[in-house]
Order: sequence, then C-alpha cells, then structure tokens
Amino acid sequence: MPDFPADASALTHLIVVSDLDRARDWYSQILGAEITGEYGGTSIVLKLLGNWLLLVTPGGPTADKPSVTMAPPADPDRPATELIFRVEDANHSYAVLKSRGAEFLTPPVKNGIETRAFFRDPDGHLFEISSLEQT
Repeated sequence: MPDFPADASALTHLIVVSDLDRARDWYSQILGAEITGEYGGTSIVLKLLGNWLLLVTPGGPTADKPSVTMAPPADPDRPATELIFRVEDANHSYAVLKSRGAEFLTPPVKNGIETRAFFRDPDGHLFEISSLEQT
C-alpha cells in the first residue's frame, strides 16, 4: 500500500462484546486465540492466526469519536462484518470447532469447489470456515 503510512505495522479487528469474561473464554477455548493482554476490565487483546483481535465492552461517544456508540450487533441475522477462516478441510474444522462448543448455523455446505459453514460468537458476530477442493 504505497499511500499508507510507513509506520503501520499491524491490523487489528475490534469486536464489541457484551460480556468480556464470556467472550475471552469463547475466543480462547473455541477458536484457540492466545490472550496477550487485558486492560482495566474493558478490553482484551488476542492473537489469532497471526492477526490481532481486540475485544471491548460497549461504550458511548468519546472525544475522538463524538458520534459513535460501540455496541454488539443488534440483530445477529444482519451482520455488518464477518471473519472468514480459510481452512484445508471445512468438514474437519467443523468437527473440531463443534466439539469445542461452537454453534453452527448448519453443517458444512458444498457449493461448487467450495465448502463453507457459518457460526457465531456468544454476541452474534458471524464467522465462516471455508475450504476449496484440492485439484
């Protein structure tokens, strides 16, 4: 990205959760995320597949975002964002995540060369596992 600041070194996905303890347990126990920090009972930093996730509690406007209120999804069936995991075998990943307690919308569905399955965290954030047929 030639126009992006040269000192940018990481991308973090912020996820607003209603219960920080429940979210920490879900992300670490079900997805296997590594907890790297917890701050003031309002946020948890996680590392997952080489990426950063920041779990935060809901909050109202602040001086630097005066019109923004942070909140979990009001309707889990109308997501504004999704995290997608490309995996080798969606059926295998489905079985592993399901055994850890992930609740899927349906079992994996094959569509052409892609197999996908969707699940949510306790606040309704949408996740997808997806694999492509080996040719």
